[in-house]
Amino acid sequence: TSGEDHVSSLAVRDGAATGVVPWVMLGLCWLGLIGLFHADWAAMAGQWWDSSTYNHILLVPAILAWLVSMRWPALRQIAPQGWWPGLVLFAGAAFLWMLGDFAGFSLVTQTACVVMLQASFLAIMGPRLGAALLFPLAYMLFLVPFGDELIPLLQIVTARIVMVLLHLVGIPAALDGVFITTPAGYFKVAEACSGVKFLIAMVAYGVLVCQVCFRRWPRRATFMAMALIVPILANGVRAWGTIVIAGWRGIQFAAGFDHVFYGWVFFAVVMALTMLAGWPFFDRARDDPPVSVAAILADRRLAWAAGARVGQGLALGVLAALALAFVGWGAAA
Repeated sequence: TSGEDHVSSLAVRDGAATGVVPWVMLGLCWLGLIGLFHADWAAMAGQWWDSSTYNHILLVPAILAWLVSMRWPALRQIAPQGWWPGLVLFAGAAFLWMLGDFAGFSLVTQTACVVMLQASFLAIMGPRLGAALLFPLAYMLFLVPFGDELIPLLQIVTARIVMVLLHLVGIPAALDGVFITTPAGYFKVAEACSGVKFLIAMVAYGVLVCQVCFRRWPRRATFMAMALIVPILANGVRAWGTIVIAGWRGIQFAAGFDHVFYGWVFFAVVMALTMLAGWPFFDRARDDPPVSVAAILADRRLAWAAGARVGQGLALGVLAALALAFVGWGAAA
């Protein structure tokens, strides 16, 4: 009890330095970075809105706000501080952006833009608040549209799952790459049928569930494996079902049924079944706080890291100078 009282008094003493000013500085920093790298953020937002593969990312900002709101009472008890290692991380992210800009590789520049937000948070708010917001900060990486690179592999995997299922039900079929020939017709596992959309969304969803609903890492790993494997198998079942229905009712009916039932109902059912399978193993109580202020303030590693202090105003100035320098370097080159 005396140890808890000591940590509580430490939180209050450290909390005396907290206020709205560091958060306002962080907000101005993030707005400035988004404005300076507006082309990359606009490209990301366009993919979120226009590409059905990345429509789920439209929910990520709301999820981030919800995660921060759950931690807000704890955040108010931890004093922000400038932290110069965050400036080093920011410089590395800005350099990565410049390399991606030179190469015309949007995935690199967009990832670097998100990492710059993460690094600037550490530079202005410090390692203790970084530890308190570790998961939301890491989850920001799901703002980056990625996964199209998996489409060719998933097309092949889906085609092979279909072949196995067709042979199990006695339907003769021949496979040539991603093309499947059956008595009902000639089918192609197209890019849109690769299942990449559902897989990417399930990865983001699975990571969130692992954090919110589980405490033990073996259970998290098991649920995450299920979130990866189930969408791939389910997409194979979807493609197989389309071919079976085509042989029964015709290709035109199967195509319409695929877009309506499988597009709107099937994957929702699969997601619900995945959650139901993991439900009995949830081991995080509803009232379990997402972070422990006492543990953060008592952690010796964080205390050692917090020794690398720098003025928050100076940190903000250095962040602005680094961002402008790398943008100018890229423009000059």
